[in-house]
Amino acid sequence: MVTIRIPSPLRAYTGEQAVVEVDGTTIGAALEDLTARHPELRQHLYEGQELRNFVNVFLGEEDIRFLDGLDTGLDAGDSLRIIPSIAGGRPERESAPTLRQE
Repeated sequence: MVTIRIPSPLRAYTGEQAVVEVDGTTIGAALEDLTARHPELRQHLYEGQELRNFVNVFLGEEDIRFLDGLDTGLDAGDSLRIIPSIAGGRPERESAPTLRQE
């Protein structure tokens, strides 16, 4: 078995489980098993057959994009983490410009 850590925003789709055990000899197979067990999760992870751009998957401390992606092999006891990218906000301005009345 392989474990997958589920981030807080996605736990609503895994019955509030923080860690889910799945089967699979590759990361792609493990994620397919995860989404077969929790079908509502699929739309949040995939765009068609590809992982969404903002979904990051780590095997240990390694981003799978720097390994063999979804084809990366897994051994029993491996641990994956799904980490959604966080975006938003804006840089702070030193001060807002003021308009002078003349």
